[in-house]
Amino acid sequence: MSIEIANESGVNVDEVSIVSAARFALDQLDVSPLAELSVLLVTLDVMEELHERWMDLPGPTDVMAFPMDELESTRRPDAAEASPALLGDIVLCPAFAKEQARSAGHSLLEELHLLTVHGVLHLLGYDHAEPAEEQEMFALQKRILTDFRAAVAQAQRRDAQRDNDERLLGAAGLDGRPEPESP
Repeated sequence: MSIEIANESGVNVDEVSIVSAARFALDQLDVSPLAELSVLLVTLDVMEELHERWMDLPGPTDVMAFPMDELESTRRPDAAEASPALLGDIVLCPAFAKEQARSAGHSLLEELHLLTVHGVLHLLGYDHAEPAEEQEMFALQKRILTDFRAAVAQAQRRDAQRDNDERLLGAAGLDGRPEPESP
């Protein structure tokens, strides 16, 4: 799966983590490993321009999704047979998301993870215009984010344990490194 990210927002964020959230969501939804996705982080001015141009709504927003390929049954990125698909672009606005993160009581990165998963779901055809659609999409978004956070926490625990094991083995001289020769 190819995921490209470009940060033109001027806000320093963990781009690798955002890509990881997108990849996790796509994996959870069984999207073809041949699929391609682009994530772009932009300024408030650029997001406002996109929001007005494509949604005919004033002011900036937090996330926009621009699907590339029509998701026909024969070309769906989550279809049984793997086929290349250009999913499209997710555009995030970290400056806009900062206030939402503060209001929600979590970090900007957590908000960007949420918005990334939200954008992925939009690219795959999920919407929240109707109450039933909103319930389905937001439940799926919540499940994916919960599973993503659990996977990240597990990886961090595993890395910490590996570091501790290596330090302990090194202190005991069992790290597999040749001992320095005595003069």
